[in-house]
Amino acid sequence: MNTAPRLHWTDADHTAHEALWRSEAALAPHKRVVLADDRMPADRAYKLACEGTALLWQGDFQNARHLLQALMRRLDRQPPRRGKPGQQPDTPAQAFHQHRQQQGQRAHILGMLLIPFNADHTIPLRRAPDVQQACLEAYGPGTEAYVTSLRELLGLIGAHEWRKKGVEIPALKGRIHTHYGVFSPLRGEYIDLVAQAPLPPQADLAFDIGTGSGVLAAVLAQRGVARVIGTDQSDRALACARDNLTRLKLIQQVDLQKVDLFPAGQAPLVVCNPPWVPARPTSPVEYAVYDPDSAMLRGFLAGLKAHLSPDGEGWLILSDLAEHLGLRTREQLLQWISEAGLVVAGRLDARPKHPKASDATDPLHRARAAEVTSLWRLAAA
Repeated sequence: MNTAPRLHWTDADHTAHEALWRSEAALAPHKRVVLADDRMPADRAYKLACEGTALLWQGDFQNARHLLQALMRRLDRQPPRRGKPGQQPDTPAQAFHQHRQQQGQRAHILGMLLIPFNADHTIPLRRAPDVQQACLEAYGPGTEAYVTSLRELLGLIGAHEWRKKGVEIPALKGRIHTHYGVFSPLRGEYIDLVAQAPLPPQADLAFDIGTGSGVLAAVLAQRGVARVIGTDQSDRALACARDNLTRLKLIQQVDLQKVDLFPAGQAPLVVCNPPWVPARPTSPVEYAVYDPDSAMLRGFLAGLKAHLSPDGEGWLILSDLAEHLGLRTREQLLQWISEAGLVVAGRLDARPKHPKASDATDPLHRARAAEVTSLWRLAAA
C-alpha cells in the first residue's frame, strides 16, 4: 500500500487531480490548492498565500520566479511583529525565538508557490530549466509525477551548484563538496582549530563523531592519524563523506560507519563537532546547527569517557553562541563535563570570520559579534 503523501487539487473543470508531494522539511501536503498562472496578480497571490492557500503554477517558469520575488518584497515591507504591549522580547533568548518564528512564517508563505514535475524530474512548464541532476541528487530516481515548492527547488539548485564548486579548505589544501542536506563547512574557524590542536601521544586512531561532510576526518587523516572512524546516522552524510575522502585520496585511512554517536571500542582521540544551538531544526540541513535540548552534546559527553583509551583526549568543538543567546550557560556545560567524569585539559579559541559576525542589521548581531568557537580538550578525571 502506497502511504507516500499526496497533494490533491481540482482544475477549472472541477476534475480532481493528485500527485506525489515532496517536502524535504517534512511539511504536510497543503489542504487548499488553486491553479495559478501568468495572469495572477502578485497582490492576489500574496493574499492567498497568507491565508494558507497554495498556488500550483501552470504558467511560464520564469514568471513563477518573478512572482516568488514579488512575494519576498511584500514580506520585506511588512513590519516585524512585536507582539502585544508588554510582550516585547527583553532577553536574548526571547529575541532568538521570535526571530526563528518570523523566519518560519516567512518560509511558510514563500513555500505556498508550487511547481509540478514529471517522473523523470523534468518540469512541464514553459522556459523551465534543466534541473534533473539537482533533483536526482536530492530525491534519487523518480517513479511518478510529483509537486514541490519553488522555494525548495531553488534550494536544490543552489545545493547542486555548491556541490559542483565545492568549498576551499586551506587546512586540507583541497575542496569539500557537500551533498544536499549535509552541512557545508563554510565557517573555517572550527576546522583550523582541529588542524592546529596538538595531537595526543600515539594518536594512531581517532573517532570522528557525526562526520557530516567528512571534513574533520579528512583533516585528521591528513595530519597523519593512521586510522579514523567517522560515524553518522545520515545516509546522505556518509555518502558525502565517502565522496570527499575519495576525492582527497584519504579514503583508505577512514572507515565510515552508520551508528548513533560512538563506534565500538576505544581511541586515543575522539572528536565531535555537535550542533551548536539547542533549538528545534525545521529542515534537514538545520540538524547540523540546531540540537534540541543539547541531546547530541550531552550524549557525546556522557559516553566519551568509556570510549577514550588511557591518557586519551576528547575534542569537543563548540561555539558559545548559545550562551550569548541565553539558551545554555557556561556553568551548565561545565557541569555536564564534570558529571561525565571528565576534566578540561585545555582549550583553544577562535573568533568568527563569517559576514554575519559584523552585520549590524542582523537581529542576533550582538550575540554573533561576541561569539567564540572553542576546541575543548577533555580527558578522563
